[in-house]
Amino acid sequence: MPSYTVTVATGCQWFAGTDDYIYVTLVGTERCSERTLLDKALYNDFERGAVDSYDVRVGEDLGDIVLVKIEKNKYWVQDDWYCRYITVKTPSGEYLEFPCFRWLVDNKEVVLRDGRAHLPQDDKTSLVKQHRLKELDSRRKSFRQVHSARARVVLCVTEGRGCSLITSAALYRWKEWQPGFPMSIDANRHNELPRDIQFDSEKGVDFVLNYSKAIENLCINQFMHMFQSSWSDFADFERIFVRIKNTISEYVMQHWKEDFMFGYQFLNGCNPVLIQKCTKLPDKFPVTHEMVSVSLERELTLEQEIEAGNIYIVDYEVLDGITANCTDPCTLQYLAAPICLLYKNVRKKIMPIAIQLDQTPGKDNPIFLPTDEQYDWLLAKIWVRSADFQYHQNITHLLRTHLMTEVFAVAMYRQLPAVHPVYKLLIPHIRFTIAINTKAREQLICECGIFDKANATGGGGHVQLIQKAVKSLTYRSLCFPDMIKSRGVDDQEELPTYFYRDDGYKVWEATKSFVSDVVCIYYTSDEMVQGDEEIQAFIKDVCSFGMQDFDHCAFPKSLKSREELTEFLTVAVFTASAQHAAVNFGQYDWCSWIPNAPSTMRKPPPNQKGLANVNLIIESLPDRGRSSWHLGAVWALSQYQENELYLGMYPDEHFTEKPVKAAMEKFRKQLAEINSSIKRRNEGKKLPYYNMSPDQIPNSVAV
Repeated sequence: MPSYTVTVATGCQWFAGTDDYIYVTLVGTERCSERTLLDKALYNDFERGAVDSYDVRVGEDLGDIVLVKIEKNKYWVQDDWYCRYITVKTPSGEYLEFPCFRWLVDNKEVVLRDGRAHLPQDDKTSLVKQHRLKELDSRRKSFRQVHSARARVVLCVTEGRGCSLITSAALYRWKEWQPGFPMSIDANRHNELPRDIQFDSEKGVDFVLNYSKAIENLCINQFMHMFQSSWSDFADFERIFVRIKNTISEYVMQHWKEDFMFGYQFLNGCNPVLIQKCTKLPDKFPVTHEMVSVSLERELTLEQEIEAGNIYIVDYEVLDGITANCTDPCTLQYLAAPICLLYKNVRKKIMPIAIQLDQTPGKDNPIFLPTDEQYDWLLAKIWVRSADFQYHQNITHLLRTHLMTEVFAVAMYRQLPAVHPVYKLLIPHIRFTIAINTKAREQLICECGIFDKANATGGGGHVQLIQKAVKSLTYRSLCFPDMIKSRGVDDQEELPTYFYRDDGYKVWEATKSFVSDVVCIYYTSDEMVQGDEEIQAFIKDVCSFGMQDFDHCAFPKSLKSREELTEFLTVAVFTASAQHAAVNFGQYDWCSWIPNAPSTMRKPPPNQKGLANVNLIIESLPDRGRSSWHLGAVWALSQYQENELYLGMYPDEHFTEKPVKAAMEKFRKQLAEINSSIKRRNEGKKLPYYNMSPDQIPNSVAV
């Protein structure tokens, strides 16, 4: 009697094992095996991290094994199980791999294809065609039960073989969380999500718990009872800063008042995406040569400096008209929409030379200059830093990495079956993204959420801000080289210390090369891309549903070539990995010294010069309580996940083909070379830049 050896690997994460009954059915081209209980009787099967083997005996040869069905039935109480993979050894000695990497919950059943990736046009038999169609159908369509959002969809594949394949899945459906936002998943709470995309432990990503823990770890809970009281002076801020310091944060504390530090952050701080070359002064910012001549070092007029490419500008126009936080009626909070003019001096350092705190010029909106009184100039810079913090948190970080990656993730689950090569490529890079975003909507950015406690754009201003920012979010602005070039900052000789740009170019090119290698393995011509109905549906879902077909966004609705597909997938992978890392993990470095990144301001922007002093600045900066919440927040957001997976690390083998594994190894070598070059450059630097170092770039947006 022929016998197949079935090996089952259980996951290593907490609670991955199960005591439930596990059954397997092998589906071949000729016939199916009997439904077989996997049980060694004397052993405790399917423990966490276990790899167990079983014999499945059949009366006749099954033909080529094309599917494996796994069933889980309750033993005593419902006991979820995480299956990593199944391997099957045939009577002829052939080994077949069936990746799973998913949870089986309740009496769930899954049907697995072998580990080779297949385009839809590759599948010829109705058996496998129906399998991929029903897998997608089960993700997109379901009915809701009272106790959960889970769904059950029956997939019957008979083809005269007597096989009844039943699978169940949870819902992946679009939902508009706020008008004008990119779409997100239709779930209000983390525990409503499909089990496969939830965190292994929800406790580890509880924002309230983590922020409270951060405040306790930083020893700043002692200040919470004095929530609305001001600090005494700048040195007083050190009382909540001394617990955890690092090279950069301490350097920022020591030099934050200096103009070179102010300018440097536009290049390599945690929001290095706004600086652009100034080719013409806007009418709303009437800076004259006489105002700034003292700051210019080349004996050129301001107009000549602009023509020479030495003048840069940062404009926070999107903040104009945003409602400041008023959730606490006892404390007024304020926002500004500054414009800042920057000068590249003869040492090629970026220095601020003029600041206007409102978009409309006039007598009550003076242009502040380095030649003004010390505290007038310092307060103007603080207002820019506060505006930069609002822009960074809401637009650069939340909108352009978190929310955009969720769009790619939901569309992927809706349109690409697990056997599709692009699903296998993207799945490591959307790991936990939907979960962290759902948790944020549940606790962080919701009405009366944590964001309201310390931020000037809390209380609804953050919603207004993102709604405005979406109108300038385009597909091309997510392509890293295009984004850099559009701002006129692509010349390395002109800005030799723009490390975000230089490292970003390298990581982008390495990522694009890897994506191209994978794409070309499965698509041997442009016509194959055009004929892939699933990939075209994925692209259309991103544009027409995820981005709501906003005309200004200009996302493609279809792809015509391998080159276009490569670029699109590079955008998805880069946004989820390198771009998020660049703007997230430096938050404690640059924002923990409160005066350098005030989360709110308690006095209105100055409307004339000569009024600022230390007391006014201290009274404008966040009070003790909001400073404490702010510090706890940037510390918590800067922490890596436990057991983090970094760029190039793919321990879950969704791909089994040797050419793809070779492409992965090539990718890792390129990333290692980038690591080495960044390490060499950083040696001896007082301000090392490592936010784009691949060994510190997680695969996905998970925090």
